[in-house]
Order: sequence, then C-alpha cells, then structure tokens
Amino acid sequence: MSASQSKVTKELYEFESFQVDPEKETVVRAGKPVPLTPKTFQILLVLIRSSQEVVTKDDLIKAVWPDTFVEEANLSRNIFMLRKALGETAQDHRYIVTVPGRGYRFAESVRLVPEQELTVIAASRSLLQLEVKETKRWLWIAVAAVLLVACGVGVSQCRPVLSAKDTVVLADFANSTGDPVFDGTLRQGMAVELEQSPFLSLVSEDRIRRTLVLMGSPADSRLTSEISGQICQRLGSAAVIDGSIARIGSQYVLGIHAANCHTGETLDDEQVQVGKKEDIIGALTHIARSFRSRTGESLATIKKHTTPLAEATTPSLDALKAYSTAWKLAFSNPQDALLLLQRATQIDPDFAIAYALQGRLYADIWESVLSEQSMRKAWELRSRASDRERFFIEVNYQDRVSGNIDKTREVCQVWAQTYPRDALPHGELTWIYQERGNYEESVEEARRAIDLDPDFTPGYNNLAWAYIFLNRLDAAEDALQRASARKLEMPEMLVMRYYIAFLNGDKVGMERAASQAQGQFGAEDWIADEEASVLAWSGQLKQSRMMSNRAVNLALHGNQRERAAMYEAGAAVREALFGNVPEARRRALAARELSNGRHVEWGTALALTLSGDYSQSQRLMVDLDKRFPEDTYVQLTYLPMLRALLTLREGDPAKALQQLQPAAPYDLAVPGSWSGFFGNLYPIYFRGSAYLANRQGPEATAEFQKVLDHRAIVFSDPIGALAHLQLGRALALAGNKTRAKAAYEGFFILWKNADRDLPILRQARSESAHLN
Repeated sequence: MSASQSKVTKELYEFESFQVDPEKETVVRAGKPVPLTPKTFQILLVLIRSSQEVVTKDDLIKAVWPDTFVEEANLSRNIFMLRKALGETAQDHRYIVTVPGRGYRFAESVRLVPEQELTVIAASRSLLQLEVKETKRWLWIAVAAVLLVACGVGVSQCRPVLSAKDTVVLADFANSTGDPVFDGTLRQGMAVELEQSPFLSLVSEDRIRRTLVLMGSPADSRLTSEISGQICQRLGSAAVIDGSIARIGSQYVLGIHAANCHTGETLDDEQVQVGKKEDIIGALTHIARSFRSRTGESLATIKKHTTPLAEATTPSLDALKAYSTAWKLAFSNPQDALLLLQRATQIDPDFAIAYALQGRLYADIWESVLSEQSMRKAWELRSRASDRERFFIEVNYQDRVSGNIDKTREVCQVWAQTYPRDALPHGELTWIYQERGNYEESVEEARRAIDLDPDFTPGYNNLAWAYIFLNRLDAAEDALQRASARKLEMPEMLVMRYYIAFLNGDKVGMERAASQAQGQFGAEDWIADEEASVLAWSGQLKQSRMMSNRAVNLALHGNQRERAAMYEAGAAVREALFGNVPEARRRALAARELSNGRHVEWGTALALTLSGDYSQSQRLMVDLDKRFPEDTYVQLTYLPMLRALLTLREGDPAKALQQLQPAAPYDLAVPGSWSGFFGNLYPIYFRGSAYLANRQGPEATAEFQKVLDHRAIVFSDPIGALAHLQLGRALALAGNKTRAKAAYEGFFILWKNADRDLPILRQARSESAHLN
C-alpha cells in the first residue's frame, strides 16, 4: 500500500431495505436518505447493535445522553420520532417493540456487512475516491447511496452544512408558555452558546438592527421566523435558526429549526424535553452542541470550545433575562442597561460576563473607577465564562485595570487567531495600536474588523481616528461617510467631525458639529470641552474658562463625574502651562474631588507640578505608582514626565532628559487622557523644554518642530500653541535669529485675539523685542 493509502475498518448495518452507517450518522432506505436528528440516530444505533434483545430505558438514556440529565418523556418522544422516520404506524410497531416496564427491543434481523475494508485513495473537500474490495453488487449501491447522502446533506467532509464563510441569523424563540422570562432570554443564551464556536458566525445585533430599519421596521422589532428569514436573504446569509419553547403538561419542550433561508431546505432540527424550568438552560447547551456538530464543526473543536451555558453565563433565567435586555440597550441607552446589569448581578453575584459588560459600559461613559471595579470582579469570576467571553474579560481587564498595553495586545492577537470570524478583537486592536502610536497597524485592524462585519460601528470610528492621527483627513471623512451611509452613528463621530473641521480651519463645520451635538448625551458636553480647548489654544482664556464650566456642568447634570473630572483636569493643565497658578490649582483640586481615576490623577499631578505645588503632586505620584504598577501610561509616560519636571525645577536638566527616556517609544502615541484634550505629544514637548534648559538649542529645536509637524495628533492642546513660542526660544539659543523671529511671529498670529493680560504673552513680546 502506498504512503497515500490507509486502511480503515467500518461498520455498516443492513435490515430490510435500510442501510445504516454509524461513522457518517446516515440512514439510507432504497437509495434515499432518511432524515434523523443526531439523538434519534444514536437511539437507532443502540437498538440495532442489540437486535432482538431488550434495551432498558435507563441504558438507552445513559448511552445517548451520557453527561446530561434527561427525563424519560424525552426518550419517549425520540422513540416516537424514530418510529415515524422508519415508517411505522401506531397500529404496526414493526421495527421497535415496546417491552412494558422494561424498555425497547429491535424486532428486525440486522446484518453486519462483511469484509468492510475500504482503501482510501485520496480525499479532499471536493472529492472522495474509494476502492472497494467487496464485490457484491448491493455494497456498491450502498456505498454510492451513503456518499450521495453524505455529500447531499453535509454530514461528512464532502460538504458541511455551513462553510467557513457563511453567516447565520438567529431569530427569537417562539414562546407559547405564557412565561415572559423566556422572551429574549433563550435567544441570548443560544447566542452565547453558538458564539463559542470559532467556525460559526452569527450576524451581529448592529447589522440586524440596521437591516430592520432598511426593511421599514423598527430597529427593535421582534425577530420572528418570517422577519429573520427576510433579514437572512437580504444579507446573503446562509441560514436562519429559529427556536421555540412550549409547555406540555408539566414538561417543557425546547427546540430549534435551522433552514437555508434561500431554498427553505431544513439543515437541522433539534428538540429536548425537560421536566423543570431550571433545566432549560442546560437544554440550550445540549441543543447548541448538537447543532454545531451538524453544521460541520469538528468534534475536537466543539469539545475544546464548549462551556455549559449555566457556567458561561448564569444558572438563573431571571438573571439571564436582565442581562439579555441590558445587551439590547447597551449602546443606545447605556444608563438603563447599567441598571439592568446591576439587577442581573444582584440575582447572581457570580455572573462574570454581566460584570464585564457593566465595566465596558462604564468605560464608554468615562467612569473609569466604576469600570475598574466591575472589570476586576469579572476577572475574579472569569472561570465562569466561555472561552470567547474570557477573552473579552481578559482584554478589558488588562486594558482598563492593569493598563498593560502589550499584554492587552497579546491577548487580542490570540483571541483573533482563536476566533478568526470575530470582528471584536480586531476592533480592540485598532485602539491598542493607537495607544502605541502605530497608526498604520490601527488602520489595517480596523479594515479587518469591517471586512468581518460591515456594520461594526467601532470599526469605522477607530478607522477614522487612525486616519486623523496620520493627518489623512480626507480618508477619515470617507470612513465617517461610509458609516453614515449605513446608518451607523455614535456620539464620538460628531466629536470627530468637529475635530476635522478645526484641523481644516473650517469654522462653519465646527459650528455645525457643535449645533448637532446639542441635547445629545455623550456628545454635547464633550464638544463643549473641545470648544474650551480651541479657545485656550488661541489664547482666549476667559472664554475658555466659561466653556469649560459649561462642559463640567453638562457632565455632572448627566451624572458623569469622571467626565467632569477629566474636563477639570484638562482645564487645570491649560491654566498651568499658561502660568495662571491660582486658577490651575483650583481646577486641579476640583478635578481630584470628583475622581481619583488614573488619567484624572495624572492631569491633577501635572497641573500642580507646573504650578509649583510639589508636595501635593508628589503624593499623587506615589499613589499612581502604588495603584498602577503595570500600567503602561503610568509607568512609562506619566511618572517619567512628572519626575523629569520636578528635576527640571531642581535645576538638573541633564538628569531630566534621562528620566524621560522610558517615554520615547510612546512619543507619538495617544494617551488615556486624550479624551480630555490634554496629554498628546507631552513627552516630546517636555523633552524639548529639558534641552532648552540644558542650553542645547538644535536638540530643543528638533523636539518642538516635531510637535508642530504632528498637528493632527496634538489637536488644540495648549502645547500646540506654545510649541511656536518654544521653537522661537530654541532657535534663538541656537543663534538662528531669522527663524526665531518667524517662530515668534507665528505665535503672535495664532494669539492675535488672545487675552491681553496673559503673563506668557507679555513675556513673549519682550523676548521678541530683544531679538530685534
């Protein structure tokens, strides 16, 4: 036998005109396939292997459901389905005989086909060639029939029911029990189960909502079988899965039906009967496993990536109901979603993924302290989650609790490799690469996320930011237009439009974005803070303070203390950089009163250091170091900059330059404080200040020029204006008076409408006059 050949010994049974192939789980009658569910097939196999012998009900249940508690009524229902498939009638139990009080007996004679040695010549997804050593004519017919069935219904490698590129629409479960706890809950539970599969890809909730709107239906319409089928056809998906739950006496019957939404062909039917409400979550797990097997997923993958639903989520239907409702509201109404998640975790304090979603929603509305608390709890309970959910928990824990950017990136990469059809890890990587200053990589990850899910809103959002930071504003606008064309919007996109208009010098566009943000939760206060930043950038500090107050008040009115604290911290840094010591200290302390989040605390410490309040800033530095020992921002940028500034105040610029070295790899990265419009490019700016203090004019010139060359990253941060002034000082120190005068003039043009009493402006005019 050649190296390409191998021998396999097969079982193949025959009774009357039926042929049964245990390996392929197929039954053929006179050359035509007999449709059976996996469990009914297994029952048949146990009975024919014990032909003419009584098999007790207990033995049947143990053989077919080895790891699951199953009511006897469920066995009876499967026996009924098997009899129907074999063609028995209520009057004629020709094949399966009931033995009262004991079990069942297969009455027909069963033959094991002899000499079943088949030589596999070659195998591929498209072709399976067999050399059959048995020459009996009926065996050729049986083999041909088995291959026909296998390739026709996809139970072998010839053609799985679903391919690796197909998507599936999951419908709501039809609930005829009258118990509302099942509404939405069973669908969410099934989604969690199926999303454990690296092979399957469910159409995302965002995409379903958008398609419903295009169909002229409300975005929150109930996903009936008919509506889900229409969505499936519109999106070019392969199949629709609809479920049902009914009550028959004291029993619950739970099932799913999967069909090709274009041809109507049934791909799978699964049904389980349980006696108690508490067993329904376990039944979902059983059904999902069977469905995954029927779609073509390997048993090894199913075994590796299957966590029972009760462990992956919660054993409580009420808790799962609260979670599933919160999930629907998560992005449209995060505050109501958070209330529901609190209820879910009160019902089940061990509900890991509920804590994780809670933490993520808190992060999205900038409540970092509450986010960290929830994420830490999810992390402690991560063993009670599926593999996919554990990735979600670990990524968010590393990113938002430990703050280790490299660990976060590594987990995301493994997540993406394990679940190659999941857009979410690529969406996370887009932001992680921006945190590292790797904007081209961010673009690539955003594109991958959008390719996997064209309605993945964060993909477009992060793609646009990456293009902005690369100063490719036209490409950023195109990404926003593409999102808008698909009816994908989020508050941050309005902020981005304001940002782009500012960089383009488009005052009308800035006013339009600010006007559109009026009354929009999550956008109005943020753009108000942007307007404050732009006013300060042009030296209009008095107006900037009033706009900052408005941003803070809007955030507090929306019960968002962390956002308000970030706005206060940004305002404090602006005042400190411009030399307004009393206002800087007042704002810094106000920020600290509202929050001790890491980015707020860093901004507060920075403002106090620049204002000369070294004792308080050092206390904050000790606190940051103690609380965030792994945090990339804190350990490699925030603390090195604060230490360097303290060293500069002590008159040792050479040492300050050494202290700034750890921050060098993150010079062009976007830090966590960027959302408060301060912090971008600060390592470069402070390094330039240290070179200036060390009388190294050319080196200082290079650093300040770098700030000016990356205006799309610095945006309206005060250092974007002050870099002109600092560049003039560096050029003057280097002996280049002509360029120095031009740099000073650039600063004066920028501050032509500045408040006249600003000390830093008077000092700049004096320095410029000396150059002349």
